[in-house]
Amino acid sequence: MVVEISNRQQLLLPDQGMKELFEEIVRKTLAYENLEEDYEVSLSLVTAEEIRELNHQYRGKDRATDVLSFPADQQFQPEEEKMLGDIIISTEAVIEQAEEYEHTIEREMAYLFIHGLLHLLGYDHMDTKSKETMREAEEKILNQMEITRN
Repeated sequence: MVVEISNRQQLLLPDQGMKELFEEIVRKTLAYENLEEDYEVSLSLVTAEEIRELNHQYRGKDRATDVLSFPADQQFQPEEEKMLGDIIISTEAVIEQAEEYEHTIEREMAYLFIHGLLHLLGYDHMDTKSKETMREAEEKILNQMEITRN
């Protein structure tokens, strides 16, 4: 299992602890989905301006967001794909949302990474049922990792 991190911002500098957190999230998420660990994911930490540009370019929404996911393939096929895709997280959103929801930066970063990872694995939240399913998976993985809201 490989997590490639590209840092294109200066607010939250990734260190070894952050890399280990992301790797553990991938392990726990793959285990939750009963998948082997031999997958790769790319993570980019970016500014609000960069994620706004990407959101506009790829989704037609000219506003910043917290996380974007770009699957390597349109439909995840566990026996075929080894590169899951790219996750892009705005560190400005991480800091703002951690403050807004009154929890740690680590918890917000973990939540957004899990959210993005689940998108790469085919989850979505286009309707109430799929949103509930995705939220349940996010919370179960966070709880397994003992990453709580406070």
